[in-house]
Amino acid sequence: GMKVTLRYFASIRETIGHGHEILETDAATVDALREELLARGVAYQEALSANRAVRMALNQAVCEGTALLQDNCEVALFPPVTGG
Repeated sequence: GMKVTLRYFASIRETIGHGHEILETDAATVDALREELLARGVAYQEALSANRAVRMALNQAVCEGTALLQDNCEVALFPPVTGG
């Protein structure tokens, strides 16, 4: 497995209840990691459910769900931009 640092922002952080955590994962991509998080419980499902347009960044660069994870990478999850 790999160690991945997860950072949560704004409403995602509020829903999950903390701002960051370090996870051991066998997920290959950002999307696969999100699926793993969804399996962790109701708070994660509310924050990251598939029908929410969660924005994701890998090592501080906005990425697609197909982006490949690397050991010791950082994945940030942001809520969708509202208004405008």
